[in-house]
Amino acid sequence: MEAKDFYVNATKKLIIEVDGKTYARHAIQIPFVNVGDDYDALVRQYVVPLWQSGDIVSVSEKIVALCQKRVVYAQDVQPGLLARILCRFVAQTKAGPGAGVPYKMQFAINQCGAPKILWAAFRAAIDKLRGVHGTFYKIAGDEVYGLDGFFGHDIEEYAEMGIRIPADPDGVCNKVFQETGVVSMIVDANALAQEILGKCDALRDWPDETLSRLIGDNPAGQVRQLTPFILIREVPQEEAAELEARAQAEIAARGEGAL
Repeated sequence: MEAKDFYVNATKKLIIEVDGKTYARHAIQIPFVNVGDDYDALVRQYVVPLWQSGDIVSVSEKIVALCQKRVVYAQDVQPGLLARILCRFVAQTKAGPGAGVPYKMQFAINQCGAPKILWAAFRAAIDKLRGVHGTFYKIAGDEVYGLDGFFGHDIEEYAEMGIRIPADPDGVCNKVFQETGVVSMIVDANALAQEILGKCDALRDWPDETLSRLIGDNPAGQVRQLTPFILIREVPQEEAAELEARAQAEIAARGEGAL
């Protein structure tokens, strides 16, 4: 596939410039991923036929976790009084309600224990008065910060399910590289930030900050685009304007929001 044929989600850009280089991002559409699906099979079917040497594939952590069955169900997390009280003080952001959902707060309590979560909430309240944000999750840890789901506004299938962070993301990327040659990274990206959870050894010379900037505008989208794989390819800078114009025209032709 050539860059001129890349698919771009509505309101997103095809082209991004990072450290003086120009990259095109192709949003790979796949069917909805269910719990227990075969991740390696998804890569072989939807990524391998498109991948070229030099490409980098950004992978949503959600599909990796779903394939690993790293989920928790609402029926197994019954919010108690403490969870219902604490979640009222969590501010919702563009990325979603976070621990403001009672089920997520109860998961945090189950994961960390009530004393630690109470301390995290207290410290967060103090820091908020000083204009410092993110303290709650820094204390609670990655499992709490990385829990998705329990929120069906964007994707209804996630309303009764929490999706945990994937296990051994570096290992997942290395296994894919060894079996297919595909160079990939697993990311937690939303409307506010992008975090590199894991990457294959072939990307060890790439700083996480640089890799994050490749997907700085979250080209995979935040709702039901079904594009968890983003294929990133360097393109000549002189072709960027024409490629972007073509991509935005294609979005408009689909009747969606072009930039």
